[in-house]
Amino acid sequence: MISKSQISLVKSLHQKKYRKEHQLFIVEGFKAVSEFLNTDFVINTIFCTPDFSAKVANLSNKQKTYEVSINELEKISALQTPQGILAIVETPKNTPVVANDIEEMVLVLDGVQDPGNLGTIIRTADWFGFSHVICSLDCVEVYNPKVVQATMGSLTRVKVSYQNLEELLTNTELPIYGTLLAGENIFSTKWHPKGFLVLGSEGKGISDELLKLITHPVTIPGGKNTESLNVAIAGAICCAEMSRNKLK
Repeated sequence: MISKSQISLVKSLHQKKYRKEHQLFIVEGFKAVSEFLNTDFVINTIFCTPDFSAKVANLSNKQKTYEVSINELEKISALQTPQGILAIVETPKNTPVVANDIEEMVLVLDGVQDPGNLGTIIRTADWFGFSHVICSLDCVEVYNPKVVQATMGSLTRVKVSYQNLEELLTNTELPIYGTLLAGENIFSTKWHPKGFLVLGSEGKGISDELLKLITHPVTIPGGKNTESLNVAIAGAICCAEMSRNKLK
């Protein structure tokens, strides 16, 4: 059974301003919720249908778990078709990166707006073993339910932080790669073991403020009939190449 106050709280978390106010966000689906259990993320509450009660208890018994009907879950879910389980998770503190602390290649996202793109980039970073994604302050919020859903649990392994990118990249001597239409072919690029790869927004690409800071412009060959690649696809190709370079 779920109370009216609980319904009101969970539904409010569909909106950014209330996620920020309550410092909570939503995770849905058994695979995603199970990824968040027993990690540094703090689970506030779990709502699940009877089919999932035993599974949740087997994974962890530290959280407040409420058994609800599918109709009740539909009232609070951010999905058109609820997946039987929904968790409320505490938002971790945003910790800006210090450039001198970087020990690997880090993805830097400049103004990425689409939740699906951000989620896919995080999932791709996880697949290829990259542990950090840095977002500009105007990127889509990582705790947007659509972003969380698209990460498929990778958010538990990839740290995501938000900060002023111009300030970050001005204060580093590490190489700064940037995906541009004119640059070195990424398939012949020798990637440094640590540094930054900047991916621009869907509509505008890399901002002028950051363009002047790019030390290693790179390009993905192709584009005879299209203007540009989707940013998540471009990120995946770059991650694959950086990963391949590390194995040489």
